[in-house]
Amino acid sequence: MSTAKKQFKKITTHKLLEMKSNGEKISMLTAYDYSMAKILDGAGIDILLVGDSASNVMAGNETTLPITLEHMIWHAQSVIKGVDRALVVVDVPFGSYQGNSSEALRSSIRIMKEAGAHAVKMEGGIEVKDSIERVLTAGIPVMGHLGLTPQSIYKFGTYTVRAREEEEAKKLVADAKLLEEIGCFSIVLEKIPAVLAKEVSISLSIPTIGIGAGPHTDGQVLVVHDMLGITQDFKPRFLRQYADLNKVISGAVDQYIKDIKNKNFPSEEESY
Repeated sequence: MSTAKKQFKKITTHKLLEMKSNGEKISMLTAYDYSMAKILDGAGIDILLVGDSASNVMAGNETTLPITLEHMIWHAQSVIKGVDRALVVVDVPFGSYQGNSSEALRSSIRIMKEAGAHAVKMEGGIEVKDSIERVLTAGIPVMGHLGLTPQSIYKFGTYTVRAREEEEAKKLVADAKLLEEIGCFSIVLEKIPAVLAKEVSISLSIPTIGIGAGPHTDGQVLVVHDMLGITQDFKPRFLRQYADLNKVISGAVDQYIKDIKNKNFPSEEESY
């Protein structure tokens, strides 16, 4: 059992605030299914994000936009069943909250009730203020997301680093403070300069979770398929690959095929 699991049973939004206050970094990974969630939770991960990145890594779509609310609820239901300790945050997908606070509330309530999630995540700052506030009034914890926001990829037109220019950087700082003021419990900062991420993280009382935002955020998140080397055609600068499961799995399948072709599987010991 990991040291993290021995310290306390359940990660909550309040616990994350304590971790920031104590200078303890927060670990976060994506999860989309029961089996992976159970492994990650057992290893002691603090937060599991049921990300709309499932659109990319699970469904093979080019962007996160095609995934639906029903898809996200299905993935979240699967993840929740494998979790004892981690806080499970679920992305509210594109088209389920932007520009309509009532729709945002309905979508978030469905995620919480039907999936049993612990919190939701929404991308954007002042543009989605009304939606976030409406969801918060229902007692649903909200994680914000600033910087590169994949649901707006067609607006940006590129996946390059955001907020390099002074005007965009100032807006990001203002948006971060706004999200804190209206009640978000944490903010993901994606693909922004490390100096800016440090400035934002120091200025806020709520924790920041970085991805491609340098070492000064209060925690880090990666897509689990990228971190484990299952994904092979996505290797951005910020990604540290901790394993090469593509190679391991391919090797195992190759040996399985050979054993069948050579009539080595199943053996007498493996037969009834």
